[in-house]
Parts: sequence; C-alpha cells; structure tokens
Amino acid sequence: QVQLHESGGGLVQPGGSLRVSCVDSGRALRGYTMAWFRQSPGKDREFVAAVKRMSASTSYKDSLKGRFTIYRNNADNTLTLQMNSLTPEDTAVYYCAASPRGLITSSLGREAEYEYWGQGTQVTVSS
Repeated sequence: QVQLHESGGGLVQPGGSLRVSCVDSGRALRGYTMAWFRQSPGKDREFVAAVKRMSASTSYKDSLKGRFTIYRNNADNTLTLQMNSLTPEDTAVYYCAASPRGLITSSLGREAEYEYWGQGTQVTVSS
C-alpha cells in the first residue's frame, strides 16, 4: 500500500523560499509518476508540477515555471518541490500524488490520473 507523507510546509514571508518533500515509507518513488497539487482556500485543487515515472522529465503549471522546481532523489526516495519568490497567492495546502502508471505529458495535470494522495502540508506566505 502506497502511503505518501508530506513535510516541510510552514510560514514564509513574501519573496522567500520554501521546500516541501514527500516520501513513501520503504518504497522507491522512481517507479511512480509523481506530482504536486495545491488547494487555496475557496478554490479548486490545481496542478503544480509533475515528474514522469522512471524519468527525470518534468512538467509545470505555466505560471509557476521558473519559480518552482520539482525533483526526485532516488537515493533517499524523496520527492521535493523547491519554491522560490513566493507570493501570498502561493498560500495553499500542497499535496503529493502518485500513480504507478507512466502518464503522457498531457495527462500529468489531471487529478484523476493519480491513485495515491498524501494528507497535504500547509504553506502560508504572509508578512
């Protein structure tokens, strides 16, 4: 059973950086398509970034390119989202998601493609 656990959320000032991570206890994440989604208060959950199964190929929400970086560390089975130049609009609960299937690029942003989800970690950007 895949059990995803996020960590690293917290409070950060506008313009700051934060890193959130996701692990699945005892399982190699390299065999999964992995993604980050987020949900802001009063809004639908939205795609942030993804990395393809057995690959370093990534995809991002267009408006986040250049500020956010997703990467998978195969040595410690960790998925990380590095977030820079944060704004209050980035405030949200960030969710890690996984699929054992190899998804095509156009499907990476679809919530329904991911079978496994973490509980989320809160990121608050505020002065």
